[in-house]
Amino acid sequence: MRLIAFFNLCDILTRKNLLQSTRAVSVREQVIIFLHIIGHNVRFRVIGSRYYRSTETIHRYFKIVLRAISKLYKLVIRLPDESTPPEIRNNPRFYPYFKDCVGALDGTHVHASVPLSIQGRFRSRKGGTTQNVLAAITFDLKFSFVLAGWEGSTHDSRILTDALTRPRGFKIPEGKYYLADAGYGIRNGIISPYRGVRYHLKEFNDHRPENAKELFNLCHSLVRTTVERVFGILKKHFRVLDAEPFWDFQTQAAKRDEIAQAMWTDYMVRNINLF
Repeated sequence: MRLIAFFNLCDILTRKNLLQSTRAVSVREQVIIFLHIIGHNVRFRVIGSRYYRSTETIHRYFKIVLRAISKLYKLVIRLPDESTPPEIRNNPRFYPYFKDCVGALDGTHVHASVPLSIQGRFRSRKGGTTQNVLAAITFDLKFSFVLAGWEGSTHDSRILTDALTRPRGFKIPEGKYYLADAGYGIRNGIISPYRGVRYHLKEFNDHRPENAKELFNLCHSLVRTTVERVFGILKKHFRVLDAEPFWDFQTQAAKRDEIAQAMWTDYMVRNINLF
């Protein structure tokens, strides 16, 4: 973290009365301890030796800063602007086809330390105990929604249903949508790729798309890489992470078909070279 970002974070936490210095530990030291732990996945005992503090002190201030950081969610997690994102508008591959897309949706598994009696529910397909975290991310790499806590064995579509039906849950601006992978299905405000059709760039093996559905899936994949970039950045910098009415289903599926056909027409008939 750059020094200016660190000082700004400490200043925000202080001005909002979320943290305050004590006789023993200043706000800056509290934040440094917290960032050291989540940035390097270091145990409290090791941090205590590094900063000459007891393990109990480290544990107490870690929880204090964690609660303070969590209360900043209204400041940093916001609904996207309803205008067409410049990342879409300025890219001829994506505009005007994805002009109503405001971001991408995906889940990531984060290590979870849970009692043995409930580890079965948290066991992911890869065998580890995790929680399945759902995130919606805009094209400028900012979060517009995060839902954590679901067991690692839970299917992505169930988590999304929970997010959409919560009283203060995931809200999608009217007339807009997010791109998501096939595991979430196609539903109100969510457009997923066609099933059974080539999707990732490597699957095309240097061959061009052969029909509208393949072209749509390829562009869908390229747009969604935004989410994967953000998760990659987060897990690199925070090692602790590793160890109102919407469209109905038929309307949303028809919108996907409309986008795919428009892209294919430009690609084949008008000879617009998207790739």
